[in-house]
Amino acid sequence: MQKHTPSHPKASQRFSKVLRRLVLPVLAAFSLQVVAPALAQVSQVPSIGDDARTALTPIQEYKLGRYIMVQIEQDPAYVKDDVLNEYLFTLGNRLIAADPTIRGELVNDFTFFGVKDRTLNAFALPGGFIGVHTGLILATETESELASVLSHEIGHVSQRHIARMIASSQNDIMIPIASAALGLLVAAAGGGTDAALGTLLAGQGVAIQKQINFTREAEKEADRVGYQILKHAGFDVNDMAGFFAKMQHSNRLYNDAPSQYLRTHPLTSDRIADVQARAMHEPYRQHVDSADFQLIRAKARVVQGDMGGGLYEVERYFAEQVKNGTRYQIAAGYYGLALVALERKQPDLAQQRLDVARKMFSETVNRQSSPLNVLAVQIAIQKGNAADAVRITHNAIDHFPSSKAMSNLHIEALAKAKRYDECQRFIRKMTRRYPEDAGLRKKSAEVYAGMGKIGASHLAMGEYYHLMQMNEAAVEQLKIARSEKDTTFYEHSLIDAYERAWKEEIKEEKKNK
Repeated sequence: MQKHTPSHPKASQRFSKVLRRLVLPVLAAFSLQVVAPALAQVSQVPSIGDDARTALTPIQEYKLGRYIMVQIEQDPAYVKDDVLNEYLFTLGNRLIAADPTIRGELVNDFTFFGVKDRTLNAFALPGGFIGVHTGLILATETESELASVLSHEIGHVSQRHIARMIASSQNDIMIPIASAALGLLVAAAGGGTDAALGTLLAGQGVAIQKQINFTREAEKEADRVGYQILKHAGFDVNDMAGFFAKMQHSNRLYNDAPSQYLRTHPLTSDRIADVQARAMHEPYRQHVDSADFQLIRAKARVVQGDMGGGLYEVERYFAEQVKNGTRYQIAAGYYGLALVALERKQPDLAQQRLDVARKMFSETVNRQSSPLNVLAVQIAIQKGNAADAVRITHNAIDHFPSSKAMSNLHIEALAKAKRYDECQRFIRKMTRRYPEDAGLRKKSAEVYAGMGKIGASHLAMGEYYHLMQMNEAAVEQLKIARSEKDTTFYEHSLIDAYERAWKEEIKEEKKNK
């Protein structure tokens, strides 16, 4: 999807922040050993459909994507809200389940996550990591529109466009990377964002022009694959072309972008026409939005609420929605008003508004809602009712056993209730399910600290830093854990094994730098 630069006095400041947020991780990522040998082996541009193994293997793609994700997860724009990310994960995997062959050579599961940004954009990283802007979620009017965006990005991953772009770039890929680094140095030295932007574009113009035709072909291919994904999953394919047209109109509103080169997903009239032509030959199929779709749009509006008008404007929007919306929208409006009250530390008011939302939801849909249950737990925790929070999460997990949002709240509720042993057992269970979730290690460290097990706490923090790719900090935590008197024999064995492995990783990092 296209990314737009709105006409705003602070646009240049935001662009500078974007450079620091996204370009630096890419610079670091391309210095990794998994990428450098691959670039050296590239000799020609692959044709559409070629296997991209000569550029980047699926395992290398995943390592590169995971490296970038670690950087993104530390950025304030990364949405840490479990409810929103869980919905994106569920919707994305529903699309994938409709045709498992689209996974192609991917060696890991897809990951879907939100980014707090008003622009209409979504993007795919190497290895199946797909980000969606909150602004895009709010711009969609139907679930099929949102699904069409995700299916397009899944198409990019399925066809391994990133690996093929690296193959097509060969040495030229180093030109925009080097110019981006120089642009950052210019800005840091006081040259200003205009000078930095000029430096960046001068280098990009040489290399990206050579790839623009391939990029357009990649977009069309992602459209074709995405269309089939959308169709097989039972969504309304007409909404794909409709949303593309909406994005094209949005692009006209923001036509002062500094360069076409900064628009990573060129959206053209022939792409829209191609999707429309395909849809004309399909029998009409109305897709009923899931009950949670409107709730998630309300959640996205609150997540984005500290940008622009703040919570006051968000609350006014929900009040208007309650007055004039459909039944689903009214329920979502009360849910949004409850979220606003929770943000303002007004748990009693949040509970009143949630009760109305739950009543309307249950009258419309005869099933429980994960977002509504999560909010009930958050209200109980804010009120200081840890026992109630544990009870709600325990019951809700029976209805939503795969809900990561509910599982994380169960851990928080058990810790608040000082049921530490039970909490650690549940964390270990979740860690087996999500072995790369650094946050679980951090929670484990906090719980061990509450139990007075200082050695175990530092060991868990070491695991956290290692997963965050901060190996020197991780080794330092191991040293502290080793020095603590309450560290057990088993924990000492783990410390020794971790230390050997992580020091080797540090050596490799220094060698590659």
